[in-house]
Amino acid sequence: MRQTAQDLSATELSAAYAAGLDPREVAESVLARIAEREPVLNAFYVHDPDQVRRDAEASAKRWASGTQLSAFDGVPATVKENIPRAGVPVPSGTALANPPVAAENAPVTDRMLEAGLVLLGSTTMPDWGMLSSGVSSRHGITRNALDPALTTGGSSAGAGAAAAAGYGPLHVGTDIGGSIRLPGTWAGLATLKPSAGLVPLHAPYLGRAAGPLARTAADAAALMSVIARPDVRDYSARPYPRMDWFAGPANPSGLRVGLQLNAGSGAEVDPQIAAAVQRAADLFAAAGARVRELPPFMTPEQLAGIDAFWRTRSWADYSALEEGQRENVLPYIVRWCAGGRNYDGVATMVHYHRFAQVQQATIAATRDFDLVLSPVAPMAAFPAEQPMPIDDPDRPMAHISFTMPYNMSGQPAATVNCGFMADGRTIGLQLAGPVGADDRVLAAAAWFETVRGDASPDWSRVP
Repeated sequence: MRQTAQDLSATELSAAYAAGLDPREVAESVLARIAEREPVLNAFYVHDPDQVRRDAEASAKRWASGTQLSAFDGVPATVKENIPRAGVPVPSGTALANPPVAAENAPVTDRMLEAGLVLLGSTTMPDWGMLSSGVSSRHGITRNALDPALTTGGSSAGAGAAAAAGYGPLHVGTDIGGSIRLPGTWAGLATLKPSAGLVPLHAPYLGRAAGPLARTAADAAALMSVIARPDVRDYSARPYPRMDWFAGPANPSGLRVGLQLNAGSGAEVDPQIAAAVQRAADLFAAAGARVRELPPFMTPEQLAGIDAFWRTRSWADYSALEEGQRENVLPYIVRWCAGGRNYDGVATMVHYHRFAQVQQATIAATRDFDLVLSPVAPMAAFPAEQPMPIDDPDRPMAHISFTMPYNMSGQPAATVNCGFMADGRTIGLQLAGPVGADDRVLAAAAWFETVRGDASPDWSRVP
């Protein structure tokens, strides 16, 4: 498939707009791609082509008059459905009747509109964001753009599908244990779970972050330049020094790099995935990085405790529903969260304290490194119809032991494709760094993209 307007990166579109390309032409190209692929992929919860055309026309007029709102005015983008847009219902993936309607935009939405981005719509997620797939009681199944038989990952399921399919270059998801990075590894994307409080949230929660999913690290950085701006509505926000999102690839010579191939809990890493991550680490070493092994630092008890706390939280949400509404929640979610109904207050507090234990362990284990390389997940993409990679709601989540620690520690963690399984499924490399090193982490990911060779996704072959 030849490259068309919707395949251009955000930076390429910015330069093209400045040189005279009409944002309306790009919008029509993206809308055509969406119309072609959306019946199979099911990436959107809300998508209004007429509104997209109106917003693209407004952008075209601004560029024509020299009043563009930012360098990325007119660039197509999406937001996950749990990121509020004023007047749009927020069902969070569930088929519950009468979902709440957002009274105002989330900070992320405001930043994107202030920059003139053309919002294509709100992307899908599974029920309450508690599945790592695109299975939803409201939306049905969201599928992987690289192979619709496979999951796109979750809970930022629609964002992952949209990014891989070429629905424009910029997509925002949310992440509480891996929900940005898991679609990254299973769809060959570049993503970032930012440092805690760097991207303002409308509803802060322990470990939650919002961040970019894109085809390249440069596009992820471009989106961060838009959304990583303070907002007083996020009471958990932290002040960070100014970051250089446009520095480009950074040679890793001299960096202290940890290599973690064993998380200490969860599922065993597939040997093909371990080999791909090892090859990536070898490239860093060949470029002068000082690579050494990082031993496991999270225990099975910590993973089980955090899983149990999330079950209790979701059981409280489920129990608050009216009797007639409960049948609308995905049965897998009901079975999973029912595991939390019998924990008393003491047990719940024990589970809650696991978060701090993981935070402490992660900071302590990684403090001597500039960068930590690891798999994103221990397994490759699984069938699209399957709610979780290990299809047993009674077991703790066995696939988040590499990703979830960085939610708890507040450290930035990016992903980039680093190889392929023998059957062609993508393999993601996670790159984590110290709190506040988001721009440097993305610069390292961008450097890896320049040396990974045949580990690069061939986007021209996306159906």
